[in-house]
Amino acid sequence: MKFDRNTVIGFVVLAALFFGYFYYTNQEQAAYRKQKAKEQLVADSIRNANKPPVDTLAQKIDSARADTIRRIANAGGFKDAANGSEQLVYAENELIKITFTSKGGQVKKVELKEFKGPDSSLLRLAASDFDKISYPINTAPNQSAQIADLYFSKIDSSKNADGSKSILFTLSSSDSTASSSIIHKFTIKPKDYMVDFSVELIGADKLLTQGNMNLSWQYAAAQQESDIDFEKQNTQVGYVEDGSFDYHTIGRKSSKDFDEPVNWVGVRQRFFFTILFAKNNFSSGKMEWTMPPDSAKTLVRSTANMKVQLPVTTTSKADFGIYYGPSDYHILKRYDLKFEKLVNLGQGMYAFVRPLNKFIILPIFDFMRSLSGSSLGLAIALLTLFIRLLISPLTYSSYLSGAKMKALRPEIAKLREKHGGDQQAMSMEQMKLFREAGVNPLGGCIPALLQIPIFFALFSFFNSEVSLRGAEFLWANDLAAYDDPIKFGFNIPLLGSHLSLFNITAAATSFLISWYSMSMTPDQSNPVMKYLPYIFPVFLLFFFNKLPSALTWYYTVSNVVTLALQFVIQNYIIDHDKILAKIEENRKKPKTKSKWQERMEQMQEQQKRMKEMQQKNKR
Repeated sequence: MKFDRNTVIGFVVLAALFFGYFYYTNQEQAAYRKQKAKEQLVADSIRNANKPPVDTLAQKIDSARADTIRRIANAGGFKDAANGSEQLVYAENELIKITFTSKGGQVKKVELKEFKGPDSSLLRLAASDFDKISYPINTAPNQSAQIADLYFSKIDSSKNADGSKSILFTLSSSDSTASSSIIHKFTIKPKDYMVDFSVELIGADKLLTQGNMNLSWQYAAAQQESDIDFEKQNTQVGYVEDGSFDYHTIGRKSSKDFDEPVNWVGVRQRFFFTILFAKNNFSSGKMEWTMPPDSAKTLVRSTANMKVQLPVTTTSKADFGIYYGPSDYHILKRYDLKFEKLVNLGQGMYAFVRPLNKFIILPIFDFMRSLSGSSLGLAIALLTLFIRLLISPLTYSSYLSGAKMKALRPEIAKLREKHGGDQQAMSMEQMKLFREAGVNPLGGCIPALLQIPIFFALFSFFNSEVSLRGAEFLWANDLAAYDDPIKFGFNIPLLGSHLSLFNITAAATSFLISWYSMSMTPDQSNPVMKYLPYIFPVFLLFFFNKLPSALTWYYTVSNVVTLALQFVIQNYIIDHDKILAKIEENRKKPKTKSKWQERMEQMQEQQKRMKEMQQKNKR
């Protein structure tokens, strides 16, 4: 970044990519807001149009009585299971604590022992009344009931030889002439977030119609982070259909039909993932999701209606797995089911950085974590130093190009004085001077361009790396979120209601780099060229204010390293006298022009002649 064109090109490309990213993000946000507004409008319309009268006590009693009668009637041969009392069973391993319920024989709540929720208690997943797994069973001729509405009367538990623990819920028909029963078995393995879930149907030929199990999985992703808008933007629905992985951001679509076999469906919010996995695949199905208003503190409510084809036999069994845990790349990859593909190491228009994150950033960060102990801020600083060391040969080439440019400043000043306001002639002479001196005016642009994929790789990485969640460093309480020690108490357009201190340090050090770089370039007569590099740090102040503090901390460290390297190399490593001598030596050597240089000079010469002709015609 040592020459006017070089500086402008570097900053313009950077700015264009930043604008591209934020345009893409704004499109995502606009789609999200549009979807949310649409859902709110529909909800309000339904509520206003069908607003029931205020229930009296008598109405509530009548409603409860009618509901009881309806459930008993639908329960048919399972009428004893239509009414019952809910019993809770608890099981846990080193990572999770699960509360099971006898109503529906299913999971009622999952708590992650290694993570804290917004209220500082153990983080909870699948803990709302909306969350359930159900499927219809035939209870009598022309009658059916949802399994989630029935109470399993028998509960057993056992410890297995491999250290796992199993919970069994059994539901038996009350009709002695048609002995049917259903067993839900849950198995929790040591140090595992995956829960094995099996459904065994005795009398399956009567309980199911032609072996079709129409499984319904309802899941509500509760808000877990402080910024619900940013968390919604990073919430996605993922699946593997016909062996291929795909995903949808919740604000972009609201449903997905499955016509091919599906291995799993799941909902990933920013740092946590819940997955329903069919060990023998779902044959088909459909998944739908809605975004409740922010006041509900729920990111998305999804319903997956999936079909499982079982053999039409007396006894049938369906095997599933349910993952309740962090969206940790290493953990998810161990299952070898493509779960890790939903971790955002680079998606959409930034998918090109995924290999960079997967094979370079992630392994290096893990190694730096092992060196830095519990300080993830230090690990990020070490990661930054490693990245700068990796690109140091190009950085040195950039600074050497800058030193050559500085050495040519007196001669460029003479050319400017010679040609005055004739920019075309000045440009031609300047290119000739660079060629004679062996200077590449774009040499300093390479490190700036190289940092573009690195920046976007780290943006994706820091947004998805679960170890940063809640990690404290300096004044930042959470490296996965923006630091906000400065609060305005009101909203400023584009900036928000706070000012990130790491954002200030990143913008300030970027400004210092621009100032130092411009001090090395030839004097500018064009005010746009002269002040453009100083505008970029101002843009950063607005762009970075809501980004994770891990990213703005990285950028700050990277800028400090840049400033230190520039000072040391320019003052203690690069010998300016030798550079001048080398330039003079290069001038004496015969030069061969590239085809590009020849075309450029021909074009400039042609433009010069046309300009001279126009001036003659005016006279």
